[in-house]
Amino acid sequence: MNTPATAFRNALVAALGGFLFGFDTAVISGVEKSIQTLWSLDSFWHGFTVAAALMGTVIGALIAGRPAEKYGRKKVLQAIGLLYLVTSLVTALTPAWSLFVVFRFLGGIGVGASSVVGPMYIAEISPAHARGKLVGLFQFMVVSGILIAFVSNFLLFGVGEEAWRWMLGVQAIPALLYFVLVFFVPESPRWLVKEGRPDEALKVFVSIGEPRPAEAVEKIKASLHLETGGRRESVFNGQYNKPILYAVVLAMFNQLSGINAIMYYAPRIFEMTGLAKDTALLQAVSIGVTNMIFTLLAISVIDKFGRRTLLIIGSVGMVISLGLVTHAFYTKQYGGYAVMLYLVGFIAFFAFSQGAVIWVFISEIFPNKVRSQGQTLGSSTHWIMAAIISWTFPVLAESSEMGGFISFLIFTIMMLLHGFFAWKVLPETKGKSLEGIQESLGIH
Repeated sequence: MNTPATAFRNALVAALGGFLFGFDTAVISGVEKSIQTLWSLDSFWHGFTVAAALMGTVIGALIAGRPAEKYGRKKVLQAIGLLYLVTSLVTALTPAWSLFVVFRFLGGIGVGASSVVGPMYIAEISPAHARGKLVGLFQFMVVSGILIAFVSNFLLFGVGEEAWRWMLGVQAIPALLYFVLVFFVPESPRWLVKEGRPDEALKVFVSIGEPRPAEAVEKIKASLHLETGGRRESVFNGQYNKPILYAVVLAMFNQLSGINAIMYYAPRIFEMTGLAKDTALLQAVSIGVTNMIFTLLAISVIDKFGRRTLLIIGSVGMVISLGLVTHAFYTKQYGGYAVMLYLVGFIAFFAFSQGAVIWVFISEIFPNKVRSQGQTLGSSTHWIMAAIISWTFPVLAESSEMGGFISFLIFTIMMLLHGFFAWKVLPETKGKSLEGIQESLGIH
């Protein structure tokens, strides 16, 4: 079945928040050594400065669900766009370390909120047969943002002593575009039904090509139990233990792969293997290109192969790739570009599996009445783990001659466990309506 142009357009606009998410995540890799030198930061405060944005993502992920429920998904997406715009300008222009950290933290709030509301909005506005592809657009835009950040860092490297300010400031351009375009997308039909506005929801369903729009509205009403008053329900009341387990563990494994440590510190990792800084920045671009290509491949097949299958395939590839990196750091035989090739392989398998699946799976595994709470739980778990790993990685990597080996050994073991979890525990959700997933989990 084809995806209606309106549904694709709405998803693409919402997914632009993912582009900013990815750009903000990766741009720091090109500036982290410059700001360490500028403000004379030791490894602890350097890690803290880099992780400041990730601390913000935890807060953003924790607080975004409530306003998205109260004011609607669209208004929160608009607020996120404005936050991206302001923080990118201030971090690029500030002369003070303290102000830099504060606004990196505030930018992180935008990233965390985007990771909750963006996929949730797209899932709620997508036809069931195309939901994986459309929510996957969010991740595709994330990796596109990462690639553009790496390319931008490479092109701006060497333009002056304060090239890092330009690296951070260019984010204001897509942030402004995103902020404007969000005004032109409709509100989530599932939020409209929840707010007692089914006629408006029906119009949205018709516009996105829902095959049976009236039936879809009635199913949402039934899943929300509106006839009993639609009272707010807690995701922790016991009957949602299965989706909580799936979302939290999957989100933890996403970061225990080492993906954010590699994205944030890619040039530094390459320098550890003997590459010069400008060459290391170019190799980081190769990671970004690989990430985008394999994410695109994944979202093109996710609705055909399923979420679980992609995770299992990815686990095998990630274990092999990370194992080779671990061996290289253990023997200190880096073989020129060998470590780069191993990490590119890891990125390919990560993008094809965890990268493409996580936001799709978390956005669809929770029932309508607790989806914002569930999305908040999954996203905040992801960002808490990201903050911990991004803060501790430089400390561990520089702690001894075996720091790199220990770091990648941990990542390898975690991906072995991830593969077992995907194989034995996770359910498949492809092709089912959001309400049908709820029924398959025995949630009433």
